[in-house]
Amino acid sequence: MLRSLLISVVALSLTVGPVALALAADMGVMTGSEKGTYYQFGLNLQALGKSNGINLSVYPSKGSVENIYAVYQRPGVQVGIVQSDVLAFVAKVQTDQTLQRIAKKIKMVFPLYNEEVHLLARKGIASFDDLAGKRVAIGREGSGTYLTVRLLFKVSEVAPREMVLIDTDGALAELRAGRIDAMFFVAGYPVRLLAEGVAAADNLVLVPITNKDIAEFYPSVTIPANTYAWQPEPVQTVAVKAVLVSFDYRRGDCDNVGRLAQVLSTNFEWLTKNGHPKWKTVNLEFPLKGWEQYDCVKKYLNKPTAKAASPQKSSEINPVMDAIREMLRE
Repeated sequence: MLRSLLISVVALSLTVGPVALALAADMGVMTGSEKGTYYQFGLNLQALGKSNGINLSVYPSKGSVENIYAVYQRPGVQVGIVQSDVLAFVAKVQTDQTLQRIAKKIKMVFPLYNEEVHLLARKGIASFDDLAGKRVAIGREGSGTYLTVRLLFKVSEVAPREMVLIDTDGALAELRAGRIDAMFFVAGYPVRLLAEGVAAADNLVLVPITNKDIAEFYPSVTIPANTYAWQPEPVQTVAVKAVLVSFDYRRGDCDNVGRLAQVLSTNFEWLTKNGHPKWKTVNLEFPLKGWEQYDCVKKYLNKPTAKAASPQKSSEINPVMDAIREMLRE
């Protein structure tokens, strides 16, 4: 009996292989709306992990602030995706002391992709400035869309009549019904909600964001023509960077996050071929100023663990920092 058991164990080890055994781990990633790009990225990582010995559960969420809390305290969640300006907001300005303490130990795993600011409106609204005096949906409080849009209105000094706090699915329904004039969704194109939930017959348009004050804080990008079937022309807008983050774990979770990063890095070509189109725009080496890569990640990527030099000015850390401070003084 013992001899048979030993033979079975040896056979199993040969079948699984040493790499798979070493990588075996149960992990979780916090994303966003099930119709958003964060969630799709999570599913792509889940598929990649499955073939490399990592059981990655994908959790939807209501926004970036929830994701930061989750990587700190939710059992089984080691990584999350947040917007770069939201993380700066929490780390440097947020008045919630608990959240500030958590943010100090939030570490970057990898920079990901630009998230375009989608401004969807009824026809007749031709620019961001036309939102003055209008009813505009800006996402749920605490979501990445909410915080970014609040900053856009602050730096531009454009004042809508009402900022409606509602999720994107509800906002689209309200926009179709004519009860609001426009809605925002900050997510990497193509966004599933807009691809599947909007048709030419809805008479809705993507509105360019070219306000010169906003352009001083956020990089200008273009959503190509026909990204959505109902969008025949390219649309100029602005973007923020999405970031895969973790908490400054020690012990087991440190190694698990490092292994996940290693699998992602060494199989990046697979993601660009089989994952969401936004993977093609990801640069894992993008120098995101003011952010330090998690040392557990560097260890598994065989990278130096010395800290990068800190930027000298707040604007070098994140271009929206001054605007955030002004907004919170209100």
